[in-house]
Amino acid sequence: MTTSRGAGHQALSRRLGLTDAVGIGLASMLGAGIFVVFAPAAARAGSLLLLAVVLAGALAVVNASSTARLAIRYPRAGGAYVYGRERLGTPWGHLAGWAFISGKIASCAAMALTIGVHVLPGWSKAVAILVVLVVLALNLQGIERPARVARAITLAVLVVVLTFVVVLLMSPPVTADAPPPTPPGSGGWWGVAQAAGFMFFAFAGYARVATLGEEVVEPRRTIPRAVAICLGVVLGLYVLITVALGRTLGAGWVAAREAPLAEAAEISAWPWLGPMLRIAAVLAAGGALLALTLGVSRTVLAMARDRHLPPVLARLEGPHRVPRRAEIVVAGFVIVMIVLVDLRGVIGFSSFCVLVYYAIANASAWTLDDGWLGRAVAAVGFIGCLLVAVLLPWESVLAGAVVLAIGAFIGWVRHTTRE
Repeated sequence: MTTSRGAGHQALSRRLGLTDAVGIGLASMLGAGIFVVFAPAAARAGSLLLLAVVLAGALAVVNASSTARLAIRYPRAGGAYVYGRERLGTPWGHLAGWAFISGKIASCAAMALTIGVHVLPGWSKAVAILVVLVVLALNLQGIERPARVARAITLAVLVVVLTFVVVLLMSPPVTADAPPPTPPGSGGWWGVAQAAGFMFFAFAGYARVATLGEEVVEPRRTIPRAVAICLGVVLGLYVLITVALGRTLGAGWVAAREAPLAEAAEISAWPWLGPMLRIAAVLAAGGALLALTLGVSRTVLAMARDRHLPPVLARLEGPHRVPRRAEIVVAGFVIVMIVLVDLRGVIGFSSFCVLVYYAIANASAWTLDDGWLGRAVAAVGFIGCLLVAVLLPWESVLAGAVVLAIGAFIGWVRHTTRE
């Protein structure tokens, strides 16, 4: 088993309070998902979309509880890659890291495509590829999104979306045509589970709070409170959006859209909210894409240092000492996904991989000596993640299973060979 870093490891300063942790968490969660994920979720759940939102939120709460407890025990970068390695063994840590990288590369593609459908719908893939290249250029120069900018964007998104919800509920739009019927085959427990899998994509990012254990003041108190506040705010916002869209336009109308919030705003009593929401989507998704590509490349760097990936990807180059090769490889795979898969496909694939990642995190939390309640939470999270993952559309499940199987085979063979 790979050991933790030696005595030369320097601890980060504890300078973040509760407000800072909440700001970071909300900035990580309110990215692309809020602007696009309601469409594929509505196509699966139909009129039961609200139930799917609550189910996804509950699963996120359980996962956050497990990762928060692990983050306090192992306050190092890497997330479940570290937790799985330390608690379950090196091969499981490798699988968690591979699942994270695969799922988050798909998330990056989804964010870029979100920008595309909000800027130039007919040329969304071309716009998405251009956005990825711009982000790559910024990353290679060592440019990161400042925390204060992230918090400002998050506050603006919250204000615009809440205004949209109020306008939609107080003055429902009148469409020229009859609303589309509920998608055939939607609804039922299967449809709700699939929709919850899509909605889980919109909750991704809360784990960022759980990894702040080494940087926050009084982490045992601050982290659980920050996670609870972030999830409460986001879940409440998603419930309001679901109610507003469902009561005024219906699941069939939402399911047929690429950018449901912006398109609904454009036919509302305040049509100028449509362009505002498109701008908010570009800012939120662009900022999240910049941060997420950095996070993925750093996980690639960590796995390359541990020789779970080619060591050449661990090289730091240039005046800014950034992992250029890892950055380029990540951007390349993101572009491949943009070219080959549509927006709903990359969301499904991302959700499958990330759910497997959190299943390993919950399995790791099960081994902690935290009493029966901690183990019960971990067990519910483990079973829930795997169940929702396998009930996603079969295309997402098949693609995700093949990619994770290849990663597991490569990692486990390399580990066995070294042993």
